[in-house]
Amino acid sequence: MGTVESVNVGTERPMLATTGTSGIDKRPVTGPVRVEVPGAGASGLAGDTISDTTHHGGPDKAVYAVAREDLDRWAPELGPLRPGMFGENLTLRGIDVTGAELGERWRVGAVLLQVTVPRIPCRTFAAWLGRAGWVKTFTAEARPGAYLRVLEPGPVRAGDPVSVEHRPGHGVTIGTTFRALLTEPGRLPGLLAAGDDLHPEVREKVIRRTA
Repeated sequence: MGTVESVNVGTERPMLATTGTSGIDKRPVTGPVRVEVPGAGASGLAGDTISDTTHHGGPDKAVYAVAREDLDRWAPELGPLRPGMFGENLTLRGIDVTGAELGERWRVGAVLLQVTVPRIPCRTFAAWLGRAGWVKTFTAEARPGAYLRVLEPGPVRAGDPVSVEHRPGHGVTIGTTFRALLTEPGRLPGLLAAGDDLHPEVREKVIRRTA
């Protein structure tokens, strides 16, 4: 059993000239936030903004979650990180986000969410952190956080319990998927063991790269 440390939403704001505007600056909010199944390019959280609708948002990337424990791993290099600093909607404590299997279902308060794909770092993330070589460093650590699909909408708030309602058992995790896609291509064929829990875009990449 884990808990929601923080629910974070962001509004569109200017970034560096090379990245334009972004909603990556998520801030904790008090009280309940409604979580719904979003349309294309939209966030699943009420009041949250998605600027880059090509790579973020939509039904399969409705909510982005990061473990508090993973944020704390970066403290020696980045200093203490507040909730939402990685652009996550949910900062969770006591849940192994990296070790979550694709298709795993989490009960978060009244909401039911499903693990879909890992977060892939981008230049906006690097610009936001302001660290040279950040994407390379983040990729090497391979603790990317997870995107989630909304299966049952409802309110979520800080302090809500988080539990794993279903674990598929195929062993294909967020961490494994991330490493296969970015640093360890030899793992790509193994992703197919996830079956229908493997996102169609990831499946297409596996087939294309291993053909």
